[in-house]
Amino acid sequence: MSVKRPATYADIQALPEHMVGEIIDGILYASPRPRSRHAHAAGEGLTDLKGPFQRGRGGPGGWWLLPEPELHLGKVIVVPDIAGWRRERLPVLLDVAHFELAPDWVCEVASPSTVRLDRGPKMAAYAQHGVNHLWLIDAVARTLETYRREGAHWLLLRTFVDDEPVRGEPFDAVELSMTPWWLPEPEPPAP
Repeated sequence: MSVKRPATYADIQALPEHMVGEIIDGILYASPRPRSRHAHAAGEGLTDLKGPFQRGRGGPGGWWLLPEPELHLGKVIVVPDIAGWRRERLPVLLDVAHFELAPDWVCEVASPSTVRLDRGPKMAAYAQHGVNHLWLIDAVARTLETYRREGAHWLLLRTFVDDEPVRGEPFDAVELSMTPWWLPEPEPPAP
């Protein structure tokens, strides 16, 4: 009888370059790099947040926001699509390969290959390690779900749909438009 060993960082490093590796509860999760619809939604969302919340242009500032930072939270290694730290907790953004301080906010863009991981083990790990806010974007359904951590669980605050204006915690000081986040629907094939 063989006993499966817990995954290690060496397992992540051994993955092909086109895969993203994460470890939760000793299990290695390998996901393909995001497709364009996913990457576009994450990039546009990050751009919309950086102006008012990182740079203070038209908003309060006070945040560091990063695309795909590698987080080492104890034995958990995860790579959210976007993460943000309040500057009062992370005054200086160090030039490091990974962060051990849990972010204040994370955003995951769910895709068919990652939705079960994003909604299951990753959400649980973020709550366990003290992330206070989580956004979940679905670029196909054109929705944004905003959550706040309540103890060890997530409270769904609101689901924004399609082009509905967004004021979502912890970035509710500024109204955002999701319109640029969505790629146009592909044209149906000609008969």
